[in-house]
Amino acid sequence: MRVFVTGATGALGRHLVPGLVAAGHEVTATTRTPGKAGPLRDAGAEPAVVDGLDREAVMAAVRAAAPEVIVHEMTALAGLRSLRNPDRQFAATNELRTKGTDNLLAAAAAAGTRRVIAQGYAGAGPDRHPGPLMTEADPRDLRPIRSAVRGPAAIAYVEEAVPAGAPEGIVLRYGGFYGPGASDFLLDMLRKRQVPVIGGGTGVWSFVEITDAAAATIAAVESGAPGLYNVVDDDPAPVAQWLPYLAEVAGAKPPLRLPAWLGRLLAGEFVVAQMTSSRGFTNEKARKELGWEPRYASWREGFRAWVSG
Repeated sequence: MRVFVTGATGALGRHLVPGLVAAGHEVTATTRTPGKAGPLRDAGAEPAVVDGLDREAVMAAVRAAAPEVIVHEMTALAGLRSLRNPDRQFAATNELRTKGTDNLLAAAAAAGTRRVIAQGYAGAGPDRHPGPLMTEADPRDLRPIRSAVRGPAAIAYVEEAVPAGAPEGIVLRYGGFYGPGASDFLLDMLRKRQVPVIGGGTGVWSFVEITDAAAATIAAVESGAPGLYNVVDDDPAPVAQWLPYLAEVAGAKPPLRLPAWLGRLLAGEFVVAQMTSSRGFTNEKARKELGWEPRYASWREGFRAWVSG
């Protein structure tokens, strides 16, 4: 099929584009940076230099590519380290998730593209209450935090707009990325003991290795009913388990442990909530309906492969 991939040089796109090409698809891949067009061409895609917030440019690029599928992976997360003020840190990504999504849906409608796949989120959040693993049918009941209002709203916007705005609209809720080219900053911070376990580390996180996330996306290009899918591994785990384990395999000292009140002073309320009240997700629907199976069923073997690689 003809597939139009936005955000093609990001952490996921770098694995997704060659995977789509290897599967026999004809790929047009976008980047905002002209200097990144060469690597996209080397990967077997037709590059297009497009700013996802430029509506007319997006419309023209999609019209020229005439894709059967659009994959929306636009974010602006490079260099992100602090989450003290998430709305400020994620401002550009929030705009790509709202205005950028609108631009792609309009372009899809004009080009007759039926299937639009967009990036959602099944990572750690400030959930209001701990509880059982979340399915796609469960509403995300997030605790309101003054510095983190626009981010959750932008994610919710994608989840509503894409299934409603395309005949075959799919949102893939990815867990926390790790693996080649993803979250390497976390290893650096762990080795400097800059990532403590806060408030007991009871928050449950869901992960997905980056090449597994790309494989799930390729599966959604080729099959699956419209709707939401949680793309996570089989092993959601509390911070108190996975963070010391990652430090160990990374050759770092055990992470420090801080009470929640001190964590709020040093890292902010959003990070404390992620570490203490986050809920995990189940991948049962993605396994069943997309026929996807993660190569790394648990972060335990995934982390080791990531660090040793």
